[in-house]
Amino acid sequence: MLIDPVAEKINLGADSSQQVNHVFVFLEIFALEGGIQSYVKDIFRAYLSLGAGYQAEVFLLRDSPNCSNPFEGDSLRPIDGHGLKFYYFKNQSPQMGRITMAGALLKYLLQNRPERVFCGHIKLAALIQTLCQPLGIPYTILTYGKEVWQELPKRERRAIAAANEIWTISRYSRDQACAANGIDPNKVRMLPCAIDGDRFTPGAKLPELVTKYGLTDAKVIMTVARLWSGDIYKGVDVTIRALPKILQVFPEVKYLVIGRGDDQPRLAQLAQDLGVSDRVVFAGFVPTEDLIAHYRLADAYIMPSQEGFGIVYLEAMACGIPVLSGDNDGSADPLQDGKVGWQVPHRNPEAVAAACIEILQGKDPRCDGQWLREQAIANFGQAALQQQLLSLLERGQGTGDR
Repeated sequence: MLIDPVAEKINLGADSSQQVNHVFVFLEIFALEGGIQSYVKDIFRAYLSLGAGYQAEVFLLRDSPNCSNPFEGDSLRPIDGHGLKFYYFKNQSPQMGRITMAGALLKYLLQNRPERVFCGHIKLAALIQTLCQPLGIPYTILTYGKEVWQELPKRERRAIAAANEIWTISRYSRDQACAANGIDPNKVRMLPCAIDGDRFTPGAKLPELVTKYGLTDAKVIMTVARLWSGDIYKGVDVTIRALPKILQVFPEVKYLVIGRGDDQPRLAQLAQDLGVSDRVVFAGFVPTEDLIAHYRLADAYIMPSQEGFGIVYLEAMACGIPVLSGDNDGSADPLQDGKVGWQVPHRNPEAVAAACIEILQGKDPRCDGQWLREQAIANFGQAALQQQLLSLLERGQGTGDR
């Protein structure tokens, strides 16, 4: 017996006369904030902009109807039928939630036969294969970063091998996943992260923030990152180690670190041991809506990291701030292989210091804030994402054995 969702706003038998193009299945989008969730929301914005003929049903395993969902409402489903419709399956018992969603999804696939199913996380891939493959319904697996960079369990590797396509955010993420799991690179398509150029804009440094962080007359370098002991690859410690050499040339430099986590005490101790604790400002957590004003405090965005992509680099560039990244990760895409920023060995304080000094001197063309903004928006703005998504959807039409 198939189990229907219990939330009153869900009606899986509704209006089967409408053509349903696609189904998306995700772990969660609205209950948490993070890189994956922001990426998915950008995809939804792009999908909604495609217009008539594109309608998707979205199944959410860990979200509930009580989550704040900016995409839900009659205004997003015009009379031509296009838009997004959401089904929620959060349950106090994770196992029961998964069973309920699996039953509801199978019923929906049998009744509506969508053109394609998009699996939004590798942890759902085996379930999607089990439901779609016997019905001949093509499916695409969306990947983000390190969740597919190591060898996966056999069930998930089989699900990837059987997928019609795999979408990922960068060349680096593609290469890591393919090497770890024997994936055919020809099956992988790029759908990179996007920047909202209407939100992230250049502007003056707010005096109240300058005063709050003690940045008067300072040259400010900045990092936005989680300060977790498991995320030392973000390179905050490397930047702190680079500070003594930077200060020899720019004694007015201060390093503004935005983020929180259990690694902060170690980083603070490192700054003290190096004699630069008065140059490092730990701002703690900053809400998303306040980040733009904080980016505007920076004279340089410095994060010698190992990223799957690195949306923060685009955010900084859209605000007109020059950027530094690692030289062997997904940041090669937003930095256009060094065309619009500095790429250095990510664990090398000397290289970070030398590049940071170049940025603060401001003579390099890559310091031109207006040009940086134009580059970021032209290649990774919402319009670019919309075009890339449309191209992928059109390319995938008619795939499979149906």
